[in-house]
Amino acid sequence: MIKILIKSFSALVLLLSMASVVNATPVDTYEFKSPENQKRGLSLAHSLRCPQCQNQNLIDSNSPVAQDLRLEVFEMVDEGKNDDEIIEFMTSRYGEFVLYKPRMEAKTYVLWLGPIGLLIFGGFIGFLFIRKQRIAETNTDELTSEDQQELDRLLKRDTK
Repeated sequence: MIKILIKSFSALVLLLSMASVVNATPVDTYEFKSPENQKRGLSLAHSLRCPQCQNQNLIDSNSPVAQDLRLEVFEMVDEGKNDDEIIEFMTSRYGEFVLYKPRMEAKTYVLWLGPIGLLIFGGFIGFLFIRKQRIAETNTDELTSEDQQELDRLLKRDTK
């Protein structure tokens, strides 16, 4: 009787351990019309951000939204739409946020040129600071003989 219980318990443990291995995420099995379309579709999906995950592209994200968008991008590629049309569709639907590389427009100048501006501004401030220190080091005032006598007189007075 104990042998039967041990065998059933071990079978149950084996079954449960196998069930945890089977729990996996679904894999996209979209069949492209050509290898070129597949390459282009994957490249586009890598360049578009998942609106739900915010910091993952459509390929890396497992969210349902990303899966739907991946499928939509793949279908548009197979329909013959060019990259600009697909990107325009995605940005019109989800905004500029879906682009990992924002476009160079008036509203994104700060994003593109800000780091360069900060670097130039920091270099200018550093240049002024170093220049001021060098001027202060080279501009040591020499005491005149009158100033030296006055200093000696004051020092003698303090020692009394």
